[in-house]
Amino acid sequence: MKYSKAEFGRVFVLRLEDGEILHEVVEQFARDHRIKAAALIAVGAADKDSALVVGPAGRNQRPVRPMVRLLENTSEIAGAGTLFPNEKGEPILHMHVAAGRAEKTTTGCVRKGVRIWQVAEVVIFELRNADAVRRLNPELGFELLEPGKT
Repeated sequence: MKYSKAEFGRVFVLRLEDGEILHEVVEQFARDHRIKAAALIAVGAADKDSALVVGPAGRNQRPVRPMVRLLENTSEIAGAGTLFPNEKGEPILHMHVAAGRAEKTTTGCVRKGVRIWQVAEVVIFELRNADAVRRLNPELGFELLEPGKT
């Protein structure tokens, strides 16, 4: 386990609108408001054909090949995530949501494009004095969170 410390900063409440792409809106908001690091929660609805990363294609395959599933219909979503900068200083959202409709639920990462259906609510809890960074792990093929030195 690796860890670092941070402190709570500002709290933002967002309402995402119909058709907006969840990770794109959150990352742009972070750039606009100079949010370096944050914890997030989200509730609302995702539109048909929203894409979720639902796992690796092979458990031991390197680099990891993500499996993507498109939602078959409009679905309710609830999720949690983190936002930290990559090595270039760009805010990167890592959020997993459970997307459900009737008896069927799919859980996965929003990175491939979750399109909002009508409305979603996102609360951003800014983390100050956080020195964690997402660094590319060549073996895995994706960016891993590297906590800082504190």
